[in-house]
Amino acid sequence: MKDENCIFCKIANGEIPSATLYEDEDFRVILDLGPATRGHALILPKEHYANVIALPEERTAKAFILAKKMAAKMMETLHCDGVNIVQNNGVAAGQTVFHFHIHLIPRYEGDNAGVTWTPGTLTDEGKEEILKAFAAAQD
Repeated sequence: MKDENCIFCKIANGEIPSATLYEDEDFRVILDLGPATRGHALILPKEHYANVIALPEERTAKAFILAKKMAAKMMETLHCDGVNIVQNNGVAAGQTVFHFHIHLIPRYEGDNAGVTWTPGTLTDEGKEEILKAFAAAQD
């Protein structure tokens, strides 16, 4: 299924040209037009799913296996020092295009690209509240 109004559907299915690093029957991997670092790429499924929650489990597994393979290829070909694999779901999480995608961000020493946060504290009270909520959701 495709969404006629989704730019990522159009890119993934070749209707809009892209710098394609990899393609198979289910996915296209392209260079990001607004890269965080040299070689920043996106994994796009050819079918439209708003986020990882909507993505069927089989397709989710394939997406993350592909992310692993592409990260290894980035380390080999770009000689980067590391790779961030980032996947955002929802506005609050930083998702701006509502077509599931995975960012592959090659990292280089001193690149100043940020995928960080200030660590908080897990209190005993907070931990118990979360554990109870998850336990209740399993019933």
